[in-house]
Amino acid sequence: MTQADIGVYGLGTMGSALALNLAENGFDVAVSNREADWIGTFVSKAKDLDGDLTGHTELPDFVQAIKTPRTILFMIPSGAPMDDMIDTVVPYLTNGDTIIDGGNADFNATRARTKRLEGTGIHFVGMGVSGGAEGARHGPSMMVGGTAYSWAQFRPMAEAISAKFEGDPCVAHLGPDGAGHFVKTVHNGIEYADMQMIAEIYGIQRDLAGLPAPQIGKMFADWSDGPLSSYLIESAAAVLRAKDAATGAAMIEVILDQAGQKGTGRWTLIEALKLGQSASTIEAAVGARGWSSEKAVRVAAQEALDIGKQEVALPSEADLADAMLAGRILAHAQGFRVMAAASDEFGWNLDMARIAEIWRAGCIIRSALLDVFADAFRAELPHGHMILSPEMVARLGDCLPGLRRVVAAAAMAGQPVPALAAALAWNDSMALARGTADMIQGLRDYFGAHGFARVDQDGTHHGTWDG
Repeated sequence: MTQADIGVYGLGTMGSALALNLAENGFDVAVSNREADWIGTFVSKAKDLDGDLTGHTELPDFVQAIKTPRTILFMIPSGAPMDDMIDTVVPYLTNGDTIIDGGNADFNATRARTKRLEGTGIHFVGMGVSGGAEGARHGPSMMVGGTAYSWAQFRPMAEAISAKFEGDPCVAHLGPDGAGHFVKTVHNGIEYADMQMIAEIYGIQRDLAGLPAPQIGKMFADWSDGPLSSYLIESAAAVLRAKDAATGAAMIEVILDQAGQKGTGRWTLIEALKLGQSASTIEAAVGARGWSSEKAVRVAAQEALDIGKQEVALPSEADLADAMLAGRILAHAQGFRVMAAASDEFGWNLDMARIAEIWRAGCIIRSALLDVFADAFRAELPHGHMILSPEMVARLGDCLPGLRRVVAAAAMAGQPVPALAAALAWNDSMALARGTADMIQGLRDYFGAHGFARVDQDGTHHGTWDG
């Protein structure tokens, strides 16, 4: 029997989609799964593909079915299941084999697993996969970490199955150990922020303007042809135009306003804080999902705290579009800044332009702006900061006034826009040459004698606070 080019273990939604994608692109794939009874059913549905797809109920047989040096992609839950799998599979592997963790894993755990396998001859790769089940089946965006050796082995298959943007594969080797999983984490954080800003603009049109869902959906559909063109804007239009089969009402009207989360947005925020960076738009989005879970409290608070709202002129659609554009630019800028800080901290040498490029197709945050971001990073950036590139300065100059008007109107009317407001506050903080941290340093020295730097002398100083 011909040995497989790759093994895929884990036949859930994502694993089965990637296995079929590999087989459809002509690769021979061995598959296995913890629930062995899934395997035969899956293989029977995978006929007529260019590559052979064979199922194996026993782990040793699965490993032996893959040509050496082996590449095995594990699509299983992160955390303890991945650690248990490493313990189980390593005795069956040989020198030069590669384990790929394709789940949403904490990059810290990926770094620890990489270190754990050092010196064993077994390579460990952390790979972020974006695009959901449809992307995994027909072309995802993939962010690969690990060794150059493992990348050389996996690259032909990865590039074949990835999404393509004008022929360019949306996959890249980004750096060692946890680099791939970290970039995927930040990708998801930016996704949180983008979705929250879309929800905030929907809320303005629903609650302040009183527009029905299909009309708001048309606005988002109109935006799909311009600078806001993106998968998430298209998705918002589709969600708002859909009807509920059971009631005939707009689908959005029967959805409970409590948002779930799987943790990657929170991970982005935690790592940003550890690195001393601002991820305020992502923080606002994570916080908003948390607040949404407190439905009973919000119902009780609606009457008690519905105070001080004022009549305001409604934001125009042009201002809303500008607010969304400015917010998206600033949220991405924060995400890229967090990745740059991590790259410096862990010695990854992340290529920000290439990261922007592999997000242009296949992934959830694909948008027309990513080419602009890539161009900005390929040029010389003042202070290494994307928002200071000439193109970004020009674009923000055009759309920031709209963001200001939208945030101001929403605040006066009592309409929450936490992510849009956070984006604006971050922009204005960065644009303030002399900020207000001098007061913070003065207070810290006053009550704790922490000391401060002076503007006119070197060294650490203390204030004369006794009069």
